[in-house]
Parts: sequence; structure tokens; C-alpha cells
Amino acid sequence: MPDSQPQPHPPSNSSGSSGQSDVAALLLCGARLTDGRTVDVRLGGGRIEAVGTAGSLAPGPARTGATRVDLNGYLLLPAPAEPHAHSDTALSAEHPGPVSYAPEDVQRRATEAALLQLGHGATAARAHVRVGDVQGLGALGAVLQARRSLRGLAELATVAMPRLLTGVAGADGLAMLRDAVKMGASVVGGCPDLDPDPTGYVETVLEVASEHGCPVDLHTDASDPARLSRLAAMAGGLRPGVTIGPCAGLMRLPAEAASRAADQLAAAGVTVVCLPQGGCGGADRRGVAPLRLLRAAGVRVAAGSGALRDLSNPVGRGDPLEAAYLLASAHGLRPQDAYDAVSVSARTALGLPEVRVEAGFPAELLAVRGDRLAGALSLAYSRIVVHRGRVVARTSAVREYCNSAAAAELGLPRQGRGELS
Repeated sequence: MPDSQPQPHPPSNSSGSSGQSDVAALLLCGARLTDGRTVDVRLGGGRIEAVGTAGSLAPGPARTGATRVDLNGYLLLPAPAEPHAHSDTALSAEHPGPVSYAPEDVQRRATEAALLQLGHGATAARAHVRVGDVQGLGALGAVLQARRSLRGLAELATVAMPRLLTGVAGADGLAMLRDAVKMGASVVGGCPDLDPDPTGYVETVLEVASEHGCPVDLHTDASDPARLSRLAAMAGGLRPGVTIGPCAGLMRLPAEAASRAADQLAAAGVTVVCLPQGGCGGADRRGVAPLRLLRAAGVRVAAGSGALRDLSNPVGRGDPLEAAYLLASAHGLRPQDAYDAVSVSARTALGLPEVRVEAGFPAELLAVRGDRLAGALSLAYSRIVVHRGRVVARTSAVREYCNSAAAAELGLPRQGRGELS
């Protein structure tokens, strides 16, 4: 099968405004839903206006110029979101030497990474960006610039990640974290496991988050149950919420300790983001959190991609559907629950509104070639991505078979124009 390439569509207005009033109506025709229905879906103003049986919907009043998209043979789903990206180091593994934190290099990589993930279907992402040390605030500024350039195509939120926050050495990190929030970072976080005083690190992050009304997103292996218990106790009262990940260390704890930790995280309302596609720069150990244990305890579990072709994972794809596939194939989740982890739960972790293929909900949608969710996760090659009611990316794949008696007898699908010899 030839390689397929996502084709992002440019914004429909030259100003790059994210407003909805100038978004043309869109009619998605003949889409299959996960409940087996075949429907038409009318979009307008960035939302789903109507869902009806196939052939039943018109473009709407005063919308004779509405665009029609034929989704026959596609499964229509709420769009996934990427809750754990590393935009500042993405796509750096193939370049020799240390990672460049020159603003122009970071902005280029962050933009390309976001477009790759958009082509996979993720219309929103949360990027963890290191602040302080060599990069200062330059990398954050570059990712924020990438965020502005992507307006109308995808949503990109940023997490400021200082290395140290406690003691004399942490004073600069704390000052940098406060400056990062003023600069535009919408989430505060970091890796408390790397600080000499992990509990003090968490306390400081929660304090800054409380001051500014920001969410918290922390990297932790979660291998120390006492430390995790303290984190849950401190995080319980914080709004708009606390996310931790990848928490692979929970899998290595004794069963009783892991179960107790899961109950504490559930009681505190802490979301866990796992990384089934591999590790990331903030976590040295590989593995996946005990998903079924966490879900049974009532913990919201989302799945992210982690590293996208950086030194932590030189082959990382940044594909939420691959993450869902791995959750189903390697970790025993039902396809519906696996996809929920990269869509509904991931969007909730990012503080985004719920998406359903129903009237009134945001038009954040992904159409995948296939008629069942399990098949779509297995062979998710062709995709059409809708953000704010507009098609923003397409990825097309063509499968061909050479002429043979077997191909003719079995009626194997042929979608290409030419003949293979």
C-alpha cells in the first residue's frame, strides 16, 4: 500500500479568525454511526445542526451553496484529541546533535507535528513545553506562535514545564513558571519526580495554578504510593482539575497498593493519561498504567501519544487511533472504551466540550473508512477530519491487487485506476 499523506486545508478566511459566522454550511451524506444507522449530518456555525436518515436533509434555508461531502463507506465519530504531546522536541530524532531550541526550529517542528496529528484526526492537543534552563521561555514562545498560526485548523494548548521548583535552585524555575503563565501558557505542570523535593514541587505547581485558575498536568511514573497519596490529597480541591501521566509505575506496585492509589485518585477527581505508543521525555520508564484497575475504581483514563519522533521514541506516530488500537489489542479494552480514551475522555481532560454526533454539539468530527469501530481501529487508513464545522484534513489510501485468478474469484477490492503487473 502506498504511503498516505494528510492534506490540511487552509483557513477559510485570510485573517485567521476563529469566529464561526463565516463558516459555510456543510452536509455530510451517507455516514455510518457506531449504532449502525446511516445518516446525513448538517453542520453550520461550527456546530451540528441536524442529524437525519440518509437523503432526508437539505442544506438548510438560504444555503443553496452548502458543500456536500459523500461519506458513503465511512464511520463518523467524535474527533479525538491529543492530551499529551511534546511539541518542542517533536520530529527532532532524525537531526544529528542536540535538539535545537532555536525559536524558528521549535515553531516549525511544533506546527508540522500539529498538522500530522490533525491529519490523524486530533483537532485539539495539549503540548508540554519545557521552560527554564537552556531554552528559557523561547521554546514556549515558539509553540505559542505555532498555536496562533494553526488557528482555524486545530486547537493547541500549552503546558509550562519547569525542571526544578524547590530550594535555591528552584527559585529561577518558579519565576520562569509564573512568567510562562503570563506569557500565555494555559496549563501549569512539570515532572515532580525529577525534583529533590517532589511533594514540594507539586505544592508549588498547585499554588501557581490556584493563583491563575489554571489546570495542572504533571508527569509522574507514580511508582511511589506514599508520594501519590499526598499528590491526590493536595489535588482534590483544585479546579479546573489535575491530570497526571503516564503513571506506568502503578503497574509495578503490589496489587493492594495499586488498588488503594486508584481509589485515592478517583476520590480526588484526578485524570490519568496513559501512553500506549511509548514513553516520552518526561518519563524514563516504559509501560502502561493498569487501565482496567483505574477504570474500575472510577478514575477517568485518557490516552495520549507522547513523543512524536524525538529521542524518546524515534518512531512515534502521534496517532490517537493507534493509541486506541493498542488499548484494545494489547490491554484488553473494548473498542468502544479504547476509542473513548482518545476522544471523549481526552477532550474532557483538556477541558473541552463534549462531542456527540447529535444536533447541538460541536462539529468536531472524524470520518474513518469502515463500517464498524473495531475495523476502523484495525485499518484506519482513509480519514476526513472536521474542525469547527469545516473539513480541515483528508488522508486517502488506495489498496490494489495484481491481476490473478484469486483476486477475480474473491472479488477483492480494487480502488486504483491502473493495473498492477
